[in-house]
Amino acid sequence: MQLFKDDAVSWLSTLADASVDLVITDPPYESLEKHRKIGTTTRLKVSKASSNPWFDIFPNARFTELLQAIFRVLKPNAHFYLFCDQETMFVIKPLAEKVGFTFWKPIVWDKMCIGMGYHYRARYEFILFFEKGKRKLNDLAVPDILEFKRVYRGYPTEKPVPLLAQLIAQSSNAGELVVDPFFGSGATLIAATELERRAMGCDIADDAHATARQRYLAVTGE
Repeated sequence: MQLFKDDAVSWLSTLADASVDLVITDPPYESLEKHRKIGTTTRLKVSKASSNPWFDIFPNARFTELLQAIFRVLKPNAHFYLFCDQETMFVIKPLAEKVGFTFWKPIVWDKMCIGMGYHYRARYEFILFFEKGKRKLNDLAVPDILEFKRVYRGYPTEKPVPLLAQLIAQSSNAGELVVDPFFGSGATLIAATELERRAMGCDIADDAHATARQRYLAVTGE
């Protein structure tokens, strides 16, 4: 597992064209800050749910350059998954299609328990499923609703490793390179390592690096 500390787009610019087999990421999109301010997420600056500081928001205005960078580094016939909410989905989909991605569908992550809020409390999150070229999923029997219990009291917006493992198993093979330009808790990179994929990621936050290294040590002993 290789970790880098940099702006996500700047870091992606250092990778060679068509060098990555799979990208899975969860940018800190603008609407997260809106939810935080109105109290519909527990991920506050420092809260009982998380002792980690809130991370810098990646503005919607930069999504085109991010998507262009991801498209460039992905190999032909590769998949790209992006976690987001229903508001951000409508921003990203047309931008990704304009860059050249094929949009297949939003996969629903059912967290199996409700979160905060007051206009129907949130129980799910979207995972946008994009394709560059054409690549067959490894298991066509997997449904578009994935049930994995959310991580409680973890790193801000942390995703469960088994959920990431499901996506990685679907869209890559052993030995291939999985990249996450906003690795956060390191869950994607840990899942990739456990599935014998090569893993590289970038995050600008010191807490992200400390968390990911600690988790990697716990998994590998290295």
